[in-house]
Amino acid sequence: MSESLTTTRPADRHRAALGALVAGLVLTVLATVYPYVDRATTGLLARHVAASYPAYGGAEVDAAVTAYLAILTTVGVLGVATWLVVAGAARAGKRWAPWAAALALAGAVCWSVAALTVTDTSGDVGLAPALGWLQALPCVAGAVTVVLLWRRR
Repeated sequence: MSESLTTTRPADRHRAALGALVAGLVLTVLATVYPYVDRATTGLLARHVAASYPAYGGAEVDAAVTAYLAILTTVGVLGVATWLVVAGAARAGKRWAPWAAALALAGAVCWSVAALTVTDTSGDVGLAPALGWLQALPCVAGAVTVVLLWRRR
């Protein structure tokens, strides 16, 4: 029988990678949920949009914030699904898990760079920088995950 069929718990060499995967999942959930907390409390994103577009009234700022929340939620849900797929593959000892993790990291880095640098029609970065950096946090766990998954091969 293969090792993946005879063991129910991950081997010790898998624990660190699975820990990094869980950390990435938690950071992704945080990066997805926090913009909603911001909307209900500090209004950082709304202030950023209002500063970028001084002519916008409350309705336009609210519409822009809603659009950003939809985008961030979509990316967050995709991120959570990716973490779960890669974690399942790593736990099962699938040979493609390191490749999937590396591909996911590349996509996440591209998204994070875009969130931090893409300017909108006002000439300012579209997403508030603090929220852009929050989008980059899961990439740290992703980089650790990729290294650990490749090392265990």
